[in-house]
Parts: sequence; structure tokens; C-alpha cells
Amino acid sequence: MLRQLAVVFLGGLILSSCAKDPYDPEHDYFSFANSDQFVTRHLDLDLTVDFDSRQLVGSVRLSMERLDPKATELILDSRTLHIEGVKVSLPGAPEQDAEFVIGATDRILGEPLIIKLPDGFDPGPEFSMTINYRTDPSATALQWLPPELSAGGEHPFLFSQSQNIHARSWIPLQDTPSVRVTYTATIRTPPELLAVMSADNDPLAARTGEYRFDMPQPIPSYLLAIAAGNLFFAPLGPQTGVYAEPELLSAAAHEFADTQQMLDVASDTYGEYQWGRYDLLILPPSFPYGGMENPRLSFITPSILAGDRSLVSLIAHELAHSWSGNLVSNATWRDIWLNEGITSYLDKRLMELLFGKERADEERVIGYRELMEQLPDIKPQMQALAPRLSSEDIEETQGTVHYEKGQLLLEYLEHEFGRDVFDGFLTAYFAHFRFQAITSEQFLGYLEENLLDRYPDKVSREQVSQWLYDPGLPDEAVIPVSASLQQAASLATQWADGKVSLESVPLEDWSPLAVVHFINRLPDTLGDEQLGELDARYGFSVSGNAEIGRSWFIEVAKRRFQPAYDEMQGFMKRHGRMRLVVPVYQALAENGHDRALADSIFAIAKLGYHPITVMRVQSVLPEQTGE
Repeated sequence: MLRQLAVVFLGGLILSSCAKDPYDPEHDYFSFANSDQFVTRHLDLDLTVDFDSRQLVGSVRLSMERLDPKATELILDSRTLHIEGVKVSLPGAPEQDAEFVIGATDRILGEPLIIKLPDGFDPGPEFSMTINYRTDPSATALQWLPPELSAGGEHPFLFSQSQNIHARSWIPLQDTPSVRVTYTATIRTPPELLAVMSADNDPLAARTGEYRFDMPQPIPSYLLAIAAGNLFFAPLGPQTGVYAEPELLSAAAHEFADTQQMLDVASDTYGEYQWGRYDLLILPPSFPYGGMENPRLSFITPSILAGDRSLVSLIAHELAHSWSGNLVSNATWRDIWLNEGITSYLDKRLMELLFGKERADEERVIGYRELMEQLPDIKPQMQALAPRLSSEDIEETQGTVHYEKGQLLLEYLEHEFGRDVFDGFLTAYFAHFRFQAITSEQFLGYLEENLLDRYPDKVSREQVSQWLYDPGLPDEAVIPVSASLQQAASLATQWADGKVSLESVPLEDWSPLAVVHFINRLPDTLGDEQLGELDARYGFSVSGNAEIGRSWFIEVAKRRFQPAYDEMQGFMKRHGRMRLVVPVYQALAENGHDRALADSIFAIAKLGYHPITVMRVQSVLPEQTGE
């Protein structure tokens, strides 16, 4: 998933009291599950999508393995689930009722579902458990959109977002990335709608109102995904295609026409694609992220439908997760850089192979600048790629650390060992750990054995450890450069100082990233007259490119350029993606004059926002108290 995850990872997570050492790198502090005693191997879902009650109703059957032969109590993760009954059974034997208790609520982790195996029930190593339940309308993973908030305006829409720890709000399960499961599902919807999942979707599926899915490869719980709506399919290649509402399908097929080529290039570079098909699902504007790498079916924001394929690096990123994140995943959320940092490196490589080095370098520079801008506001202990979490880290965030610093680590290794050698290492790494969840320490051990020791006197274990465990950036970091962005920054300063005319700034010929860089480098001294001249000539306030709009409206809010306020408010109400709207709210709240305006915009816009976006905006608009 793109860097929006950075603003919610650990944000608000309470580190529950635990007898284990809080620095144990193998323990997941954000799960109640006793996965050291029991582990889930397979899920079988049977759910009805009830748009009227805004609930999923049905059951899940968990195929379990008991690791501790003395364990008689199983703990699952849940959040606001309505549990109606639990039964257990041995292979080929009838089901037995099992007693269960829902524990006290933790405002972040939810509630432990504690299940006692019946007296005399001896499962041996394997048994199954069936839980009948209903989700709550407030489930944090699910967004239920009324017809008026869908693209067509005639049919409702449901979609999920399970990462980080939201799967527990629509399935009672071991909601930790250390447990990987296969799954099957039967999903029932109104007959005029189509359901899709992070599984083997059939592009030719008839609309019957009942759909069967199979995910034969084991995945972590955060990659469980479901959507239902008035969806149709368009092929992009023999293995690729796009699902969308009919109003968006043609534009999406045009925008993402290069997806099959991306898949082919990635497979040639990093090893065979392991997931069968790779399709895209275009979600409504309220989707809180740029994309979510659900295997076989990436969920994608419509905000990248720019019309000119200028924002498809997001597709490269989600596709690259098919290797880093989906194939080899993080064992705990402390190790999320193994997903996002490696994926950020891979997506730049794909952009370079497909669209040239200059475009990839622009992406690298923009990401690096975001990291350096955010780093001073991140506590030193959270600047490590693998932070030592403790109870003092409540409400902390890593910002873009695990994306950009992780990418810079891999670019440093590539620089030291050479691209061919490093590509070979990565391909072997993905093959070695395929379908496993690992820690930073396992990565470091494999790196030492298979790269550092084989090519001595280049990089030491201590140098890599500095990247993993120390704050800031090591001195040997390879700083990206881009000639086109250097030109954009220079012209921003020259024009603001009156040294060149606006006619001498050829923004029409630049890439969108160069335009974004130009906007970001405008001096603070720029006045309303110059801002108005700029907007009149280039139409930033009405740009169809959401990244340009984002950068422009951040500056509009910071500088209180009120002639663009109407368009700014429209932008914030039109988009629900956190990356696009949260920094604009923050700029309004911090400019000293517009906190009330930010609150009034949010009061209206939040009706179309996902719960995750609502929580994130609230974090930058804290409640004001009277004196």
C-alpha cells in the first residue's frame, strides 16, 4: 500500500500490557490471539451482504492446528462483532458447542474472543471451529456507500480495507501478519450486483447473486478483501484486467493499459508471478488510500485517473507488492518496512524499465524530499526502520520512514554491490521466503549470509544495522537527483524573484511531478498577485491531476490564498484519499486563521469519507477546549 499507511501505522495503537519483553521482535503486540498455542491454516467464509442493515451476516469456519498440546483456550481477535455461536469439531465428527466470552474492549485493538474447548474434546493436532456472527454497521474495515455516493448513483457499494488491524472487524480470526491462511468463500449479494475478493475472481462470472471464491496461496489477514457493487470487467492483457462501475470502466482501461507490460517486466526481473491473474478494482472516491495490494485484485483510488497515465507509478507499486509484502510479508507491524521499503524500491525500478530513468528519478526525488520534510517531526526512536516499540510510543507514527528510508537502504545496497548482483539477491530472497512472514532480523541474517559475506569489504552487518535500528539517515545514503526537478526548482525561485517571466516557465511541457516540484519550491514570500497569475495561466485550482491539486491546495491553505478557497473546498469534498485531503486540513488548521473553516468543511465532507480517513482528519483537527 502507498505511503498513506504511514500516517496510520501505530497511530493511536495502545500497547497492551503483556508479560513478554516489549522489545521481542517476534511478538505482535497488536493482536490478542494466542497464535503460539493455536494457528489457523484455512478460512471458509459464508456471508450475505446486507446493504439495508449495513452488515455481513453468516459464518466463518476456521481450520486450526493446536501447537501446544495442553492448551484448551483459544483467543481470537474481534472488533464490534456480534457473535451468535461457536462450534468445534474433529475431522469427520459432528460439531460440538463451545463456550465463549467476549473480553473487555480496547479502543484500538477491539475485543478478545475467548473460546474454551469443550471438556473431553481432544483435537489432537487439527480441528475446525465454526463461528456464526454478524458485523456491526460501524465495522472499521467496511464502508457501506449509498447509491448516491457511487459513480452511477443507482446502486450501493461495499468495500473493505483490512490493513492494518481491521480484518478483525469483519471476521473473527487471528489478526496478525505472522499467521498466513488460505481461504474459500461464498458471498451472497443482491442479484444485480457483482462481488469480488482478493482471490481467483472469474472475469466472465455471471450475475447470480451468489459467488464462490478460492485463494489457494496462504496470505496474512490484512490482505483479506471484499467488494460488491455494480461492477463490470475490461481486459488489459492475458493475465490482467480492471473492474469498475460502468461510468469509470473505459477511462480506467485507458489509464492502466500498461499493466500487463508491467507484470511481464516485473516477472522477468524478480521471478515468476505467483498469483495467477493480476486485476485492478477501481473504488469510489472515499477509498482512503492510493491503493491496496490485495493479492490478485489490487484496490485502486479513482484519483489517479488523470487521463494521461501520469500517475501509474501507483500501479507499479501495488503490483510490486506481489513480491514484497504478499509473497514475503512482515511478521509484525514493527517490520512493515520489509513490505513498503522494498516495494518502493521495486516500483522505481519498474518505472525506470518502462518509462525511463528520468521519470523514475523524479519519483525518487519527490519521495526523498517528503522524507526529509517529515523526519524532524518524527521522534528519533521512531526513525529506525525496525523501531524498538514501547509503551512510550502511543500515538506515534513513522511517517514515510518505512517507505522512503527502506527504499534508500536498498538503493545503497544496489550502489555498493551493483545492480546485476543485487537483482540476483532479491530474486533469491523472494524465492527463499515465498509465502512466509519474516522479521527484520531474518532479513538481516539472510542478507549477511547471501550478500555481505559473499562480497566482503563492501558493506558490513554493522552498517546495515545502522539503517535498521538508528535514527536518521546514514552518511552513505545515496541521495537521488533529477535534472528536470532541478530545473523546476530553479525556475520557481527565478520567477518568484522577478528574474524570468511566467512565459519562460514551460510547465505545459513538464511532467506532473516537475509541476508538483515547482509548486513545492515556491518561496514563502510569494504574494496573492503572483499566486493569482500562476493559477490563471496554468489552472492549478481546476487541474485534473490530483497530485498537482494536492500540492497546490496545501500552498493555498498555508498562504491563505482565498481566491482559490472555493475550488479547495470542492477538492476536499470530492476526494476521500488521505494523502490528498489530510495535509490540506492540517495546513488550514495551522495557518492561524482557518481552523473554523477546516471544521466546517470536514463536517460536510466526512459524510463521504471512509472511517479511517475520518479518524486521521480528526487527529489533525483535535477537539478545541474552552478556557
